[in-house]
Amino acid sequence: MSMTLMSEPETRQQHRLSALAEHAWRIRRYALRMGEVQGQGYIGQALGLADVLAVAFCHAMNLRADDPHWEGRDRFLLSHGHYAIALYAALLEAGVLDEAELETYGADDSRLPMSGMATYTPGMEISGGSLGQGLTIAVGMALGLRQKGNPAFIYNSMSDGELDEGATWEAAMSAAHHQLSHLIVLVDINQQQADGPSQKILGFEPLVDKWQAFGWYTQRVNGNDLPAVLAAFDNARQHQAAVPRVILCDTLMGKGVPFLESREKNHFIRVEADEWQKAIAELDAGWQGEQA
Repeated sequence: MSMTLMSEPETRQQHRLSALAEHAWRIRRYALRMGEVQGQGYIGQALGLADVLAVAFCHAMNLRADDPHWEGRDRFLLSHGHYAIALYAALLEAGVLDEAELETYGADDSRLPMSGMATYTPGMEISGGSLGQGLTIAVGMALGLRQKGNPAFIYNSMSDGELDEGATWEAAMSAAHHQLSHLIVLVDINQQQADGPSQKILGFEPLVDKWQAFGWYTQRVNGNDLPAVLAAFDNARQHQAAVPRVILCDTLMGKGVPFLESREKNHFIRVEADEWQKAIAELDAGWQGEQA
C-alpha cells in the first residue's frame, strides 16, 4: 500500500489548522460557560463566529497579551456590541483576559459586561452597540493611524443587520476614497436579526457585487470552514492594491451544539439550567469526534 507524504509546507499548514480548530473549540466552550453564569445571552452568535475569531486572534492579528494598549497592535473593533460574549471568549483564548474572570460575566463591577464597553475590558477597542457605527469609527481610526505612520491593521467586526444602516455604506465609500488598505471588515452573515431573518427585514444581496462596486477587495467564505477563513485572512492582509478589504462570512448560529443549531429563533438564547451542561457535552463530543 502506497502512502502519500505531505510536504513540509503542507505539514505546517495542517498543524496550523489543527491548532486553530482547538482554539475555536475553546472559544465556543468559554462562551457557553459565560452563558451559563447568566442563563442567557448571545450564545448563537458566539458559537457561529468562533472560527473567524480563532483565526483573527490566534493567527492573523499582531497583539501583545500582556500589553493590550501597545501602540503597534492591530485593532479589533466590535461594532455589534451585543457580541461581547464572543469577543471575551476570544480574548480569554488569546491570553488577554484571565480564565478566572469568566465567572464574573455580566455581574456588577465585572470587566465583562453583557454589552461591550471599552472602559471596562482590556482589548475592547470601542463601545459598540448602535449598529452601523463601528465602520465609521474604523475609518477615522485608520486615517489617524496613517497620519501617525502606524502600519497596524484595523479589523471591524459587524453583523449582517448593520448592512441595513446608511452609515455603513457612507463609511464604505469613505474607506475606498481614502484607500484605507489597512482596514479589514468582517461581516457575520448569520441571516438572523432581532426582528426575524435578515433577508426578510431588508434584502441586501448581491453582497459581493455591492462591496466590489464600492471599491473594496471582496471575499466571501463559509465562516465555519477553517481552511477557507484562514486563506481569506491571509489574502486580505497580503493583497497589494491600495483598497480596503472585506471578508463576508456565512456562519451558522449555534455552530457546534446541534440542539442550538436547530432552534428556529436563536438571536438571543435562553437556555434552561439543565441544558447548559448538555450544550457543553455536545460541543465536547463533536470536538472529540473530530480528533478521533
